[in-house]
Amino acid sequence: MPEPVALQTDGLSGPEPEWFSSPGLVDYEEATAFMENRVAEIQEGDAPEFVWLLEHPPLYTSGTSADPKDLLTPDRFPVYPSKRGGEFTYHGPGQRVAYAMLDLNRRGRDVRGYVRNLEEWVIQTLAEFNVVGERRQGRVGVWVVRPDKPPLADGSSAEDKIAAIGVRIRKWVTFHGISINVEPELEHFSGIVPCGIQDYGVTSLVDLGLPVTMTDVDVALKRSFTKVFG
Repeated sequence: MPEPVALQTDGLSGPEPEWFSSPGLVDYEEATAFMENRVAEIQEGDAPEFVWLLEHPPLYTSGTSADPKDLLTPDRFPVYPSKRGGEFTYHGPGQRVAYAMLDLNRRGRDVRGYVRNLEEWVIQTLAEFNVVGERRQGRVGVWVVRPDKPPLADGSSAEDKIAAIGVRIRKWVTFHGISINVEPELEHFSGIVPCGIQDYGVTSLVDLGLPVTMTDVDVALKRSFTKVFG
């Protein structure tokens, strides 16, 4: 299990929550073990809230609602069962994962409100790059309209998913969080039906023509977090 001192702050630290950014790729099982430990410390009042920015090596995770048939190529990358809500998700290099370990005892015991705040966090982060991220009823995550692509069979505009959200809460302290596609290999998403949704594609900031770096996204995430969560 990694210790907090092994993480790099990159100028993102604050009094509460603590912010850390890990260089390189972080093993998924090590990350989940760290979250378990940190959440327990937060519950006991032994540590402040924690936001961890990282990238994983290529992998798929299956949430508590995952349908096995949505794993299209089970031997392609490691597959990790996850206790977060949701279905299958891809993580990999070029995708900014932000794990938020927050105390909803202090922030309000409202699960739907928390998920909405995570969505708003992503939406405001994207707005800093002039990207309009939107919610969609019945589709978890954040979406962008793609007028440059052919419309769907029903005549509606094509839309792509740019960010995923997965949440687990124990004793009102949160695990997991969000992932924003900055410059991942989008073809890697073809091994799953992302979040069980077949009719829409996946995009990234670079795919949208924006030469955005991970550092740019980290700065926007920190600024937008303060706006949404205070």
